[in-house]
Amino acid sequence: MTKVITDISGTSRKRCREIMTRNVKTGASQNTLREIAATMREGDMGALPIVDGGKLVGIVTDRDIVVRAIADGKESSTPIGEIMTTEIFSANEDDFVFEAIRLMGDKQIRRIPVVNDSGELSGIIAMADVALEMEDQREVAETLEDISSGTGFWTNK
Repeated sequence: MTKVITDISGTSRKRCREIMTRNVKTGASQNTLREIAATMREGDMGALPIVDGGKLVGIVTDRDIVVRAIADGKESSTPIGEIMTTEIFSANEDDFVFEAIRLMGDKQIRRIPVVNDSGELSGIIAMADVALEMEDQREVAETLEDISSGTGFWTNK
């Protein structure tokens, strides 16, 4: 069975700017591991975009902190720039939501930063944002499961 994203509650016709979360908390690459972890704890976040000079330069996830910092014995004073993920998969504000969903599925990521034409962070789209836009509960569950598993999201099953 092939997933048909174009019929999901009109979501495919929406632009990323219409469903993204704005006013995203961010960090900077010179912030310490401890500062970033505290920000994530206080905001109850699993990921934090890293912005330098107004541009999105990375993202740090709770998994990055565990795998690249704690497991490697990094000090809490380590600059987050040393462990953040720098291969960023992002969407543009004017991209269609289905393009962001496709990227999430292809890359098995749960959130996508949204940038403007200048590369500045405008917002973020999480799986929950996508779910809120879909009316069919079964379709929501299947889509979120496929994004998380990465199995055949854009192929025939």
